[in-house]
Amino acid sequence: MPNYGPLKSGYDRFFGFRGGTLDYFTHKSGPPHTDTDDLWDGDIKIHQVGYLTDLLGERTVSEINAYARSAQPFFISLHFNAPHYPWEGPDDEAEARRLTSLFHTDGGSQRTYARMVMQMDLQIGRVMQALEANRLADNTIVIFTSDNGGERFSATWPFTGRKTELLEGGLRIPAIVRWPGRIPAGRVSEQVMISMDWMPTLLAAAGTAPDPAHPPDGINLLPFLTRGDAPVSRTLYWRYRQHAQRAMRDGDMKYLKIDENTFLFNVVNDPLERANLKNRQKDLFARMQKQYAAWEATMLPEPPDSNSSGFKGSELADHIGAKTDRGER
Repeated sequence: MPNYGPLKSGYDRFFGFRGGTLDYFTHKSGPPHTDTDDLWDGDIKIHQVGYLTDLLGERTVSEINAYARSAQPFFISLHFNAPHYPWEGPDDEAEARRLTSLFHTDGGSQRTYARMVMQMDLQIGRVMQALEANRLADNTIVIFTSDNGGERFSATWPFTGRKTELLEGGLRIPAIVRWPGRIPAGRVSEQVMISMDWMPTLLAAAGTAPDPAHPPDGINLLPFLTRGDAPVSRTLYWRYRQHAQRAMRDGDMKYLKIDENTFLFNVVNDPLERANLKNRQKDLFARMQKQYAAWEATMLPEPPDSNSSGFKGSELADHIGAKTDRGER
């Protein structure tokens, strides 16, 4: 399923961290490290010992068991930080003690990344087993997805780009939906979707709909998931302040702007985004460029001091052209 992020949600009962990044062992937020833990239970700051991925999984299993005992319907939004940096597997507590900043470029490896993913998979398995043990699996919707594309040690093939970039590798994310009572196992949909679709989809599954006074940006995906309806064409838009990135997907075609460089790609035939068609299909390129400008005119302006970062050539060797703020190449 061609799927795009991100999704953020509110909470009823909260357990986890409030910063953007948390160390897996010290539970300090950053970068840089703060002096105290950033682990919370509701509005109470707590101190627990353990690998954060395991703590999040254990708490989720506990909540499922509690809801099952009370026979209450529930919604759980489980946000693992794995496999986000800092690059620490379940046996890397010494690495956590070494770091002075969570954002580091001198550590990690594909082996470490694999251990982080495996530990997350283990905890997801525990969550699924809790649903089975409580006889809730058939009528519980489980969605597995991510908030952005891959970073340094992830494989985004057949895409290029990564987190902080509007190339497909920075936008495409996994999407797996499990609802045995309604969705046939093994079904694959080619419907283009974005994470804003989950809200109207879950409301529809619950038998309700968004407030008409506040229409959602997304669409209800249930017809594609449960009935296997044929995909419909959509237009999606993105912008990211770093390098003045702009992107728009219309059907199979994608308009992309990075600084002053502009592109037109067919991301179905050319998922690597190598063949720039803007001169070959000038009318389509001009239309999409104009359409993007019309959409952006309806948006709030980008705050010049907003947090928007990207990788530099001094950090990643494959980003030769990415300058620092000082103009370094």
